[in-house]
Formats: sequence, structure tokens, C-alpha cells
Amino acid sequence: MADSKKIYPRTGDMQTVYLKNVITNPNIEVGDYTMYNDFLNDPTRFEKNNVLYHYPINHDKLIIGKFCSIACGAKFLFNSANHTLASLSTYPFPLFFEEWGLDKKNVAKSWDNKGNIIIGNDVWIGFEAVILAGVTIGDGAIIGARAVVTKDVPPYTIVGGVPAKPIKKRFDEDVISDLLCIEWWDWPNEKIARNIAAIQSGCIKELMEG
Repeated sequence: MADSKKIYPRTGDMQTVYLKNVITNPNIEVGDYTMYNDFLNDPTRFEKNNVLYHYPINHDKLIIGKFCSIACGAKFLFNSANHTLASLSTYPFPLFFEEWGLDKKNVAKSWDNKGNIIIGNDVWIGFEAVILAGVTIGDGAIIGARAVVTKDVPPYTIVGGVPAKPIKKRFDEDVISDLLCIEWWDWPNEKIARNIAAIQSGCIKELMEG
């Protein structure tokens, strides 16, 4: 039976990890069986190499659901990358408070805080895609390779491009509604295992019957 507690799910494959088991930052939450593949860098260093500008002062979070597939080089760009647009200058004067005699407590005024990044369940994020702060990606969505996601993505929607735009829905609305109702990713392992053939074949009726 599948074991969500191991780091490397495939024998002999050191490029693919169950992401939850290599995360140490309390502001990053990852669901069971979500995997990350990296053929360029050590995948266990995901926090350092892929989650960028994620500083504790902002209290922002990266939340990723279960059974997601994250391709090599995908990046999550957090709020400190957003130089403020409320000022007449984008230069981060509050960040260099010592240089300019400013109050240290106002450091976070250097950037605009757009909130958390939230990734649903069963989401596929393609090669070198970039997800910006404040974005929510719905269950079952697909993010194309090298897409830059600046806005929320609805469930089971394929997006691509710079900035990312909807390409099409993966299924018709009735099937999407059924899948969001079923939430198979929350089933016990034994039930998922029994229904893998139905999941792979797209037999929604079988899944509805469980």
C-alpha cells in the first residue's frame, strides 16, 4: 500500500520527492502524496530553491493540497518581491532603514502584501511555471510550462502563457461539479486504490458509486 511518509516514492529515483516530507518551514503546508521532481537541483531543497521572497515578517503562507504534481523549476514568488506601487518610487527605502534613518518596524512597507499562495488538490504545475503572491489555484487545474500566474485559476481549468490565461476547461461543468463533490483525494488509501482504474479511465459514474 502507498506510504505518504517516505521521501523518495520511486526506488532508485532521487529526483522525485513527496514534498510534505522535506518541508521544515511552518508557513509552508503540503498535503499527502504531492510530489516534486527536479532534474537540475536537489528536490529536497525545494524551500530554498523554489519558494522565493518568503520572509517571516510577512506571515504569508504557501498551502499546497494533496496529490499535486509539481514539475522541475516551478517557482512560488512571495510578497517581498512586490515593490510597493503606492509610493512615487518603487525603490524600497524602508528596507534600507539604517541608510536613511527610518524606523525599522516599517520595513514591510517596502512591498505590497497580496496574501498567501493557495494550491488546491490534484493540481499539475508545469516546468518552470511561476505562481505569484495572492493567487489561488483550484482543484484539478493545470498550469502550463513557463506560465506566469498572476490571477486565480478556477478548478479543472488549463491555463498558460505570460500572464497566464485560461485555455480550456478539462471537463464539462457537470463532471467538474461531481469531482468537487466527490473529493476523491480525501478518501482513505484503500478506497483510492480500489478506484484508480475509474480515476484513470475517467469513469465519473464509478467514482460516484465509490
